[in-house]
Amino acid sequence: MADSTTAVPDVTVDYDAGAGEEPEDYPSLDDKIQQAIEVTRTGLEEYENPAVMWTGGKDSTLTLYFIKEVAEQFDLEVPTAVFIDHFQHFDEIHDFVDHWAEAWDLDVVYARNEDVGDYVDEHGLEPGDDIPIDALSEHNQHHVRNILEYEEESFPFLLDTYVGNHLLKTVALNDALETHEIDGVISGVRWDEQEARADETFFSARHDPDIYPPHDRIQPILQFDERAVWDAFWHYVVPDTVEAFPEDGHVPQGAEDLPEGVAWEDVPISPKYVKGFRSLGSQVSTEKTTEDPAWLQNLEGTTERAGRAQDKEDLMERLRDLGYM
Repeated sequence: MADSTTAVPDVTVDYDAGAGEEPEDYPSLDDKIQQAIEVTRTGLEEYENPAVMWTGGKDSTLTLYFIKEVAEQFDLEVPTAVFIDHFQHFDEIHDFVDHWAEAWDLDVVYARNEDVGDYVDEHGLEPGDDIPIDALSEHNQHHVRNILEYEEESFPFLLDTYVGNHLLKTVALNDALETHEIDGVISGVRWDEQEARADETFFSARHDPDIYPPHDRIQPILQFDERAVWDAFWHYVVPDTVEAFPEDGHVPQGAEDLPEGVAWEDVPISPKYVKGFRSLGSQVSTEKTTEDPAWLQNLEGTTERAGRAQDKEDLMERLRDLGYM
């Protein structure tokens, strides 16, 4: 039998579930929610040591909400949350994750590429500064030279680059999966978010030990589009979380439009969304295009990730092949 670092998950799941589908196959919000509950329950019951990827963003927080609800309803454990700290987050993201981790009594693992982080700290680097490849650990050099086949002598300390994104996010994630022997990663990716994710299924095998610690991806909200995510927040997540919020929901029409007795720090939505950001990346490569809160913007007529430099399709496709979300 393979040891814990190479064994594939011993589960009974349908790896083809969701193949060829799209959000329109789940026409109502209730349809989308029921599917999310079903996938989440299967993930929590089938996998020996699952974990949820939590970025502090809307999609992963919605996924975490379903996990908490399913765990409570079916007497299951809430799994560990994994937060990838790539050293270039907005401060508000760290504050948000720390606050709600405590409020929801979550066990959070902070996945970091400490080798790169230590070099950055030691040399006082800023985003965009070069990091020499030969200054990295053998582990990181292996990824750069043998897996990425990168031949330059250095790479910029940025997320919107092939090497930077892989080392700071994918390697950090895969190392955490191996260290904590995680066999199922519950992820908040969606079909409509990027072309690179359009063919994903609700249970997706990642079993090649030469690329990543063998595990499965469990993806409960593939069927949600951006509008449905916000509808779920304002009609379910927020009313169920905030005691003073109307039970039937309320969609704020601006940053000042909250029910009496409710402040934004009471609401499990990152303040960056309130300030106009639609997608949360790094503080040096993510911009907003309007001051309107994210849920009030033209979600159907504009691109969700237009403000994120790193999310070019060719880059995302290559990174996903290597184990990124």
